[in-house]
Formats: sequence, C-alpha cells, structure tokens
Amino acid sequence: MGRGDNLTILYPSGCKEVTEDVGPDELIRRLKTLAHTLQSMGQDDGAYQEYVPLAMHIADDFFLSYPSRDVQLLIACCIADVLRVYAPEAPYKDPGQVKTLFMFLIKQLGGLKDPKDPAFKRYFYLLENLAYVKSFNMCFELEDCQEIFCKLFKLMFNIVNDEHSGKVKSFMLDVLCPLINESDVVSNDLLDIILSNVLEPAKSQRKNAYHLAKELVVKCSDTLEPYIQAFFNHVLILGREEKTLTISQKVYDLIYELNHICPSVLLSVLPQLEFKLKSSDEEERYGSVSLLARMFSEKDSTLALNHRQLWTAFLGRFNDISIKIRTKCVQYSMHFLLNHPLLRKDITDTLKLRQHDSEESVRYEVVMAIVSTAKKDFSIVSDSEDLLNFVKERTLDKKFKIRKEAMCGLAMIYKKHLNSPDVPPATRHAVTWIKDKILHGYYMTSMDDRLLVERLLNTCLVPYQLPPEDRMKKLFYLYASIDDNATKAFIELQKHQLAVRKNVAELIELHRKPQDEERDREIAYRLGHLTKFLPDPLKVQEFLRKFSQNLNTDPQLLSLMETVVSHDVSCKDSVEAVTQILKKLGQPVMTNLYYNTIKMLLERVSSVMVDQTALEALVGLVEGALSADTSVLDSLNLTSDIATEKGLKLLFVLSFVYPAHFLHADILTRLIALLNVPDSTISPPVLSVLTYIGKYKPIGEPYPDLASVLIPICQRFAESGTPKQAKHAVRCLHTNCTSDSDEVFERILEKIKEQLTFDSVHFRTAVVSLGHIAFNMPDKFLIPIKNVVSRKVVKELLMRNQTSAHTPGPLPRDDVEEWIEEELLTEESSVKMEGIKMMARWLLGLKSDVISAQKTFRMLNAFILHKGDLLETGKMLKAEMAHLRLSAGAAMLKICEQKGVGDQFTSEQFYNLSLLMNDECPQVRERFAIKLHKGLARGIPHKCLPLDFMGFYALAGLEPDRQLKIAVRQYMMADISKRRDYIRSITMSGGSEKASSQLPHIMPDYMLVFAVPLLAHQPDFKDPTDVSQLTRIRSCLWYILEPLMTKNDVYCFGFYKALIEQMKNHKDAVKPEDEITNQKLWAVCDLAMGLILSKTTSFEMKEFPSDPRIPPMYFKKHEDPNFVNVKSYLPTELQVNAPKGSTKVLTGVTKKTTNTVMMVKSAVLNKQRPEDRVEDNVTTSSSIDLPVMKEVKDEDTMMDEDTSNLTNTRKRSRGGFNLEDELDNDDSTTLTSVLPTPTVPSASSTGPASKRGRIGGAIDAASNRISSYLQKETNGKT
Repeated sequence: MGRGDNLTILYPSGCKEVTEDVGPDELIRRLKTLAHTLQSMGQDDGAYQEYVPLAMHIADDFFLSYPSRDVQLLIACCIADVLRVYAPEAPYKDPGQVKTLFMFLIKQLGGLKDPKDPAFKRYFYLLENLAYVKSFNMCFELEDCQEIFCKLFKLMFNIVNDEHSGKVKSFMLDVLCPLINESDVVSNDLLDIILSNVLEPAKSQRKNAYHLAKELVVKCSDTLEPYIQAFFNHVLILGREEKTLTISQKVYDLIYELNHICPSVLLSVLPQLEFKLKSSDEEERYGSVSLLARMFSEKDSTLALNHRQLWTAFLGRFNDISIKIRTKCVQYSMHFLLNHPLLRKDITDTLKLRQHDSEESVRYEVVMAIVSTAKKDFSIVSDSEDLLNFVKERTLDKKFKIRKEAMCGLAMIYKKHLNSPDVPPATRHAVTWIKDKILHGYYMTSMDDRLLVERLLNTCLVPYQLPPEDRMKKLFYLYASIDDNATKAFIELQKHQLAVRKNVAELIELHRKPQDEERDREIAYRLGHLTKFLPDPLKVQEFLRKFSQNLNTDPQLLSLMETVVSHDVSCKDSVEAVTQILKKLGQPVMTNLYYNTIKMLLERVSSVMVDQTALEALVGLVEGALSADTSVLDSLNLTSDIATEKGLKLLFVLSFVYPAHFLHADILTRLIALLNVPDSTISPPVLSVLTYIGKYKPIGEPYPDLASVLIPICQRFAESGTPKQAKHAVRCLHTNCTSDSDEVFERILEKIKEQLTFDSVHFRTAVVSLGHIAFNMPDKFLIPIKNVVSRKVVKELLMRNQTSAHTPGPLPRDDVEEWIEEELLTEESSVKMEGIKMMARWLLGLKSDVISAQKTFRMLNAFILHKGDLLETGKMLKAEMAHLRLSAGAAMLKICEQKGVGDQFTSEQFYNLSLLMNDECPQVRERFAIKLHKGLARGIPHKCLPLDFMGFYALAGLEPDRQLKIAVRQYMMADISKRRDYIRSITMSGGSEKASSQLPHIMPDYMLVFAVPLLAHQPDFKDPTDVSQLTRIRSCLWYILEPLMTKNDVYCFGFYKALIEQMKNHKDAVKPEDEITNQKLWAVCDLAMGLILSKTTSFEMKEFPSDPRIPPMYFKKHEDPNFVNVKSYLPTELQVNAPKGSTKVLTGVTKKTTNTVMMVKSAVLNKQRPEDRVEDNVTTSSSIDLPVMKEVKDEDTMMDEDTSNLTNTRKRSRGGFNLEDELDNDDSTTLTSVLPTPTVPSASSTGPASKRGRIGGAIDAASNRISSYLQKETNGKT
C-alpha cells in the first residue's frame, strides 16, 4: 500500500509527524495527539481535503501491523474518525485497501471483550464511532462484503458478555442492524451465524449472545423474513441440506425458537410443516411432530387457532404408524389439557383412540398424561369424565405396568380430592367410582395386582398415617359406599392377608423351636408355601430362605417379626416394628431385591388399619349411626339406615380378621348393649361378631360377668326371636358358653319342642334353632333331636299340609305366577323350607348316619320328582312348589359336600337332582346353578361337592335364557380353573402318594364321564335315532368340552378317546337290560367322539397324569369281558369320519406306573414326553384310524365292582363356615368363584379315594400308583 510519498503530508496544527523511524513511545504520544485532533473535527462537506494524504499515510501496512496493540488501537480510532469526517465519501477507494482496513477494525473491536481493560474507553469510542456513521456500510460495494460481515457478526457474538453495559450492546446492534436492513442480500453463512446463536448450546451457555441475536432478529425481521423463508423452503420442501450450516441440522429447533422470538418471520414457513407431517420418512415426521407439539402446547400459544389446517394435520399424527410418533403426541397431551381449554375436546377424542393402542408404551403414556393432568388441576379431568373413564378402562389393561399406573393415579386422585372440604360437586361425582374400581383390581389373578390393591387400600383409600378416629371414618365411608363386587373384594383382601399372617406366624413359631432335622424340613416346606403369596415364587424363594437364616441368627429380628404377626398388636407398634425390620435389610433401592421381597411380605402381614383403639372409634360411629346422631352421619356423609347396615357388616368382617382386638371389656360391653336395640335386623350381625370373637376365645373365659349377660339374651333369641336371630344366637352360645352350655341348650330344646306346631307364632324360629343345635352339637343331643326330627319335622311338618293358605285348591294355573319372592310365601311353605334346611344341617352334623341320610335323600328326591308338591295334592301354588323343590335340591347339594352322609345318594336320585338344571322356572334354574357352583368351588378338594356334580354343567347347554347360559358357563370355567390350579399346586409341592390319590377326584377332565350318563337320561332325549334330539345333546357336550379342549395346555386327545371308548364298552348302570337306554348312552358316546375328532387340532401323544376310569355307579361293565362296541349308533348325517390318510389305530393313554408324580409334573408344566417313554397301559376300543399312531395292546384290567367298602373311601372333612355366605345373600356369587386361589394342603392331609364307584375302585396307596382300568386294544372298523 502506498504511503503518499508523492504527496506532501500535511498534519493538523499541533500534531507531529508520524513516521516509521519514530520510537514506539513517541509514536504513541504523537498518535494520541493526532487521534484527539481528528476526534474534534466535524463533518463539513468538502473540508479537510488537505488531510487526505495523512489519511492514506496512517492506513499504511506498517501501522496496521505494528507490534504494539496501543499503536494499532490509536490507528484504528484515527481511521474511524477519518471515515466519520469524510463520510459519505471516504478517501479510501481501492477495494483491497477497504477490505484490509475493515478487517483491521474488526480485529480491534475484539478489545471490547474485557471492560476492565485500561484501554476499554478507546475501544468503546471506536465502536461508537463506527456505529454512529454506519461506517461498515462502505463494504456493500465490495464483492467480499459478506465475508467481512460474517467476521464482524461472529466477533460480536463471541465477545458480548455480562460485564457489558446496555450501551455497549446497543452500539453493537447499531453496527450490525444496518448491515442486514440496508443490504441487498443476506448470505446463508451470515444467517447461520445469527440464527445459530438462538439455538442450543448458545442459548443456555452464552446467554448474552442469545439475547443479542434475538434482538437482532426482532429489529431486522422484515429484512430477514424472505431469507429465512428461502432457507426453510430449501431444507423443508426441497430437502437439500447444506452440511456447512449449523442451522441445517437443527431446523425444527430453529423454527421453535423463532416462533418464540418473532413469530411473524414464520408466517409463510409454518404451513410448509404440513408436508413434513405427511412425509414418508419417519424421522422427518417425528421431527415435525416434536416441534409442533411443543409449539401448539405452550401456554398462551395461539398457533392452533391461527393455523387450523396444520393443527388438524398434527392431530392425525396421533394415529401415525410409528410407535415413537404416537408416543410423542400423547406425551404432550397433558400440556394441551392444562394450557388450552379450547383444544381439550380434540385432545380427548384422540386419547380415546390411543388408550386402546396396540402398543403398551402408548397406552402407558395416555394414563400418565391424564393422571399428571389430574395432579396439577383436577377440575380439568372432572369436567371431562371421558378422561377419567380412559384411566378406568386401563385398570383392566393386559400389562401390569399400565394397570399399576392407572390404579395408582386413581388412588392419588381419591386421596387428594375427595377429602377436601371445598371439592366442587362435579369433582366429587367423578371420583365416587374410583374406590370401587381400585378394589375391583383384586379380581385380577396376578399376585402383583393384589399386592398393589392392598398397598393402595392402606395408603390412599384408608391412609394408615391418619389418627384412629379419622382412619375409621375413612374406612366406614369406604365400606358403606362401595358396590357389591368391591365389597367382596375387600372381604377377600382381608381374608388373604389373614392367611398370609397365619402362615408367617407359624413360620416364626418354628424358628423358636430347637434346631433339628424335622424342624428344618418343616421350615423349608413353610417357606415354599409362603412363596405362593408373593409374585414370582421361584425368584422370591431365595430371599425368603435368606430371611429365614437371618431370623435364626438375629434374635432382635425374630422378636420384631413376632410383634408384627401378633394377634393384638397395635397399628403404631406394627408400623414401628416394620420400619426397624426394613432398616436391617439394606438400602431401599430397586436393585436390592432382598429388601423389596421382604417389604412386600411385610406389607401383607402388618396390621396398620385396625387395632383396639380404632375399633373403639368404629363402634362409637356405629352407635352414632344407630341413634341417628347428625354429627356422626354428617361426618360420614351417609344416611342413618345405610350407615347402620354397613357399619354392622364392617364390624362383622373385622371380627373375622381381627377377633383379638375385639376381646376387650369396653368393646364387648358396647356390642352386647346393641343386642337390646328393638330393631330385629340389628342383633344378627352383632351376634355374628360375638360368634367370631368366641371362636378366637370364648367370652366366658376372660369375662364371665359379660357372658352371664349375653347368655340370657341369646337364649331369648333362640326361643322367641326371628329365624335369623335364632340362627346366630345358637352359634353365639355354642362358641361363647364355657361351663353350663349343656344346661342352656337343654332349656332351649325343651322350649322349642313346645313350639313345633303351627299354633305357635315361633314355629319357624324353633325349626331354625333346632337345625343349628343339631349341626353344632350332634353328639350331645343325638336321641332327642332324632326323635324330634322323625315325629315333628318329617311326619307333621313335611309330610302333611296343615293350612288352607298352603294348599288353596286348584286355581287357573295360567294366571298364577311361577315365582314370588320368599317373604311373600305362606307361613307353612316358609316353615317347610326351613324344615328341609334343618334336615340338611342335622345330617351335616351327624356326618356318618347312613340310614338317616338314605331316608332323607329319598324324601328330598320325592320333592323334586313331584315338583315340590310332595303329597301330590294338585292344590299348591306354582311359586310355592318352585321354592320347595329348589330348597330340596339345595339341601341335597349341601349334604353331598359332607363325606359319609353325602355318599348315600343313588344314581336315580343323582339324575333326578339334575332335573333342576332344566327346571321350568328360570329362577329355580338360576339359583340352583349358583348353589351348584358354590358347592363345587368351596374348599377343594375335601370340602366341596364331588366331581360327579361337574357333569351337571352339561345340562346348561339346553338353557334357553342366553344371559343365564353365559353365567353358568362362567361358573363352569371358574370351577375348572380352580381344579387345575389345585392340581398344579400339589404337583409342584411334591408328594407322590398325595398326588396319585387325589388327581382322579379333582381333574376337571373327568366331568365328561358324568355328563354322558346324565345326558343319556335327559327326559327329552327319548329316541337315539332322532337327529334333532341328538343335535341338542351334541350342543350340551360341546358346552363342557370346549373349555376342556381349548386353551388347555395339557389337553390329551388320547386320554379323551380312551375314556369315551371305555364308556361305550359299558352298559347303563340303572337300566342295564333296557336296549333303548343303552343305545342312548352309546349314541352320546359317539357324539362325544365325533366332537373330539372334529375339534381337536393336535393329535400329538402326551403324557397324562391319570388313566381313564369309568365309575360303576353310572356304568355297568358288559357280561362279556372281551366285548368291544365298534358299532356307530348315530344317523349317517351326524357321523364323523376319521381324518384323511389314517392308516393306524390311535393308541390310548400311555402311562408310566412307576413314577406317577413325575408324569403329573410333566403334564401340568406342559413338558415334552421323553422319547424313550415306555408305553405300559394302552387302550382303545374304536376303529377310528389316525396317522402315525402305534397300536399297542394291553391286558384287560377292568375295575372291581365290589362297592361294599367304598362308601368311606372319599376322605373329606366337614365343610367350614363361609364368610361370604354371611355377608351376601345365598343366591349371590362369591369372589372366590372368580379368583382361583391356590390351596396347598397341610403336610398331614391325605388324598381322597373314590366314593362308591363314582370314579373307580379303591386306591392302593401302598403301591404308589394309580390302577389302570383299560379295555384291550382292538383294530376293528366303524
């Protein structure tokens, strides 16, 4: 660059020459003077032309590159003043020189970085000077102007910091803004430098640069808009990315930030996003969805209202094929619901679809979004009950993770909002069903669900941290306001926790015994049993063993556990003990599986809801409800009648679970006082409470004074109370009388003998009391009661009609109702029904009186045969006949539950009893089916109805009422499931003899062998060649075979085929010589064979845990021991051919007789049959050919028909008292019928053998195998 040598350099007055040979210090002094002089010059047009050579001189490379930064700064100030003085025509014309000078000035502006620099004022002057005259505008004429601008912008963003004043930042903007607003073009590089500073990481790490860029965009928005639009068009529409640009990689983040900074620059950009939402590329859709979700959902955003088409397109992405896109949309739902009332309907509609999404993560996010919204503002959710209903539906999701969040969310809402005094009505209504839904979760079969419900009950529904009185109010309100199903779940929950407490208490007791081999073996068994009360039994077994070892080595831990499971521990002591135990288990983190396992166990066994103090408060609330105390009723928000009824039932439930807490003088005194309330409905539940207390410990032992008050009251009820009062009074006396019980009951018996006549108003009460005395004390009053039964109950009550109202005479039957409610019956009918029940209770008490049982069965059978009109008068009302035959049928079922007396019915009586399944009255059918289901579900395997009665379900295939048919099918499925669960439990717990002896009596597969003769004796089945009749019978068979064959991992075609073939080789046991009856039986067998052939999908041979057995009670073997029935007894159109390509006769069941239990485990666990399995006993008697099936022959081992000693072979104990039967009507189902609970037998229990020919001959336990009763294999043709 020239130095102006050809021109004379003129310096302003007072300024010395600035030349190369001047030393640095002197040069600085001269430049300061020159700078000061130039600074004072104004902008006069045409003036100072004489200083042009000086201006060119100081722009020399020598000065621009001078080593001293002070010299460079002074030169920069001088040049800036030159540009100011000579503006707009600067003396520098050469483009190269102009570029060099501005690059030099940009470099000097870098000194602004440190405001503490002594020279900062000069740097600030330089900035101010350049901003004042827009000096950088000179660069517009340069081809490289964008390069200069990029460097300047980059420098400014790099140096701006917190220490800069607002004035400095303002001048920076004054320098930069004109370069955008007055430029003809803004390059992408410059755009990248500006916009990259509004994005992360600059936004959070360099906030000053972010604010500078933000202000710049706002001030230059009009100019930048077309360039920003062009950039987005290039990237979004054309899909061309410039990899050198930072913002190209963060397009969606940039749009988001620009929408915050200056929405106007995006007016033409946002509509373009609709194309991205519909892109075929998943990542592009995901990016645009993420962006729009943020933009649409932000508080105060009006984007959705201003861009309706874009909003509609965004809503469509809730249904995107991509899981992560649907998930992203749902995750932002909470923000939409909270921030945008106008968009809630749209979001609710989309969530309705997504809550049924096939992907669990999407459904999970739906639940989380709604629950999170409710936590922040419940009014939003309560205003739209659809949202809460979505969560309600997800409580039944197939994934526990989702069910858990839904349940926890609902519980949190209940706890947080229902207890607030200022909850609006809409909100209160929205949460009333929550407690029901949470308790319904106990119907789930998963142990995780049950533990969750138990935890939520104690933490949210009835928070254990509350004071006792408040806690009882919550419990009272909960129990009084839940529905019937939730009530049953609550009861079942309490029973389950009681069972776990009992098992843990027994385990703790074992640890107190001296250590020996037997004790260790018992502990191991108990630990194995305890795993069934926790999720993942195999996983928790290790941690339970570790806990057991810790109990052996840590006396304090053992003592704390004894406190936790103590019968009378207070809630406070229980919580403290649990806390101390958990401290001994390590850190409470998710990875500490030992801690979490024992914590789950402690949650199940700890008593944190009820103790003595709490019960005192609860009894006080019940007393307040009885006396209609407004303060109590208002605090409970209940009416007096509901509060009284539910309060008494709650006391009854708690007395079953926590009887020890009731055994205190003050509580007992208050309960006994309730017996004197005139209302007759109050005393029965109170007597039930006292009965359970007495079962724990008779009241007369610790409190004889109270017993002396209680006994006269109970005696009065038993003699002259209502039937319900009498029933519960006898029970209460039986459990609570200690010394003089015989005298008390003798007095009662004498009194009720006098009342066993229709002349007494207490006839029915006397019959009820008599029945319960006979049931509870059969040995003490054996002869007197038998005489009364024979003379009074049977001869005078049941065998005679004594009142005209009972037999009004022949009436127009078409106008008479078939069914009326029990309370509308005549007194004689009601007493007769009680008499039938009394007979059943009497027999259940006797247990083994064979003669009395046979006589009773004959009488009850007559009731059923004569449709309730025992004496065949033809004068009784239809409704009363229906009630009487139903009572007789229910009594027969109840007696059959008891081993001994229950084994005395005959085949004909069995068939006659089954007629009630197809009774003409639908109410009889419905109630009988419920009784049947209850009997089959109660106390498997020893206290339930024998397997014979599972065959009754086949008759429900003829049920005309669709709803009833579905209900009975559910009962059957539940009974099948419970038996399979029990088989699984005894198989896994080991014990070869136990498993071998029990399996034939509980395997639901055997119900077919009882259904076949029942259907053969069905009254409407008269002609074995009638196609319509046979079609109906086939539908009945499929009604029971479908659940046995489908969804059954252990289904074995060979077993069913052999079973049917065995049956077909027998005659009917009732009419063995009647050809029509035998043909009907064989036709039913052919129908069954056709069904298993046509419906079986896999003919694979599997191990089956039992041989086919044919009960001689219903089947008689043929006179010819080699008889094989190969004839088909079906019309041609109903015959089923063998599968195509069949060349081999299918073999029957293969069975290893030397290791029965190993095979049971194989079948239950659905393991593959070992290839080298020995085929010992095989059977078939049909000519049905199937491919690749090996024919194996075996000897005939037909069962022995000697039934003289088989009556007592079914070893079962007396049926116990059922809690649900007390809480619910006799005709209602129980939770246990829906919840199959694995029952592990005690170590001393023995398996049942067969009843007199019901399921086969007597079991030879010593041989440790199940005998085979198979016909010889033949190869005939059908």
